[in-house]
Amino acid sequence: MLTTRFTETFGIEHPIVCGGMTAVGTAELIAAVANAGALGCLTALTQPSPEALAKEIARVQGLTDKPFGVNLTILPTIKPVPYDEYRDAIIESGVKIVETAGANPEPHLPSFKAAGVKVIHKAVAVRHALKAERLGVDAISIDGFECAGHPGEDDIGGLVLIPAAAAKLRIPIIASGGIADGRGLAGALALGADAANMGTRFMATTEAPIHDNVKQQIVANDERATKVVFRKFRNTARVARNSVSDQIAEIERQEGSTFEDLAELAAGVRGRAEVLGKGDMEGGMWWASQAQGLINEVASCAEVVARIVADAEEIIGNRLARMYSA
Repeated sequence: MLTTRFTETFGIEHPIVCGGMTAVGTAELIAAVANAGALGCLTALTQPSPEALAKEIARVQGLTDKPFGVNLTILPTIKPVPYDEYRDAIIESGVKIVETAGANPEPHLPSFKAAGVKVIHKAVAVRHALKAERLGVDAISIDGFECAGHPGEDDIGGLVLIPAAAAKLRIPIIASGGIADGRGLAGALALGADAANMGTRFMATTEAPIHDNVKQQIVANDERATKVVFRKFRNTARVARNSVSDQIAEIERQEGSTFEDLAELAAGVRGRAEVLGKGDMEGGMWWASQAQGLINEVASCAEVVARIVADAEEIIGNRLARMYSA
């Protein structure tokens, strides 16, 4: 059994997290992660309204009696998002763990704290993590440059970022980016983290609500099968490599190009519908990390979590122990 500050603080059996993933973090996956003993985070803004989120939370509660969280990503949008109403739906539904990401979570912390909700904030730099700690969050999920999504503009990989954060933060740390197996979990713990977050690994599970073509593509891909895009616009993102992300990168390289020149290609609605929904792997931009190179099969969440934990325990308790001589 791997017991850490994370498992003790959040009441989770294993130090493994499936953080928020748009269009992926729905009830079936999150309940399966929870039942496997890890922490799964339902993605609030995947739901079209706060009322729909409350119904999705209730669906998770009907599928598991284990703790789970809700991800609330706060970002500037063309169409205003009623973040306060989403927050209230989370609180009124009785959820006790929230993962915040994007903008500063400070406006929402008093309400969460008053309701006894523990807050994990995702950060991509130590300085951002320290600010969140000062604001009163309960844990930090720190994203290395290997991760899918938006790793920031500093380009610091987990091997440096995790211990740099651990040296300065007092609250529990969740390592994120490029982790998909027991070796990664053991390594993250050795670097000072208290748990490991895995997104791409949980996409390649039987319960993930995405087309099987996507899962099989993740298994087929290696660690080189990602593309860094939007760097020109200081909104750096790591996505899966396909003809669409290659085309986006080519447009970025053109002098004078603007985001509007690639907006249609990069549209999230297109990627969700054509790739995640229909399984057309060249139909749009989709998100995956360098951890693709470590994923060799599609399995259930229970199998994935059990194998990761067993492998990490073997590495920590046996392999490393054999190397040590007092």
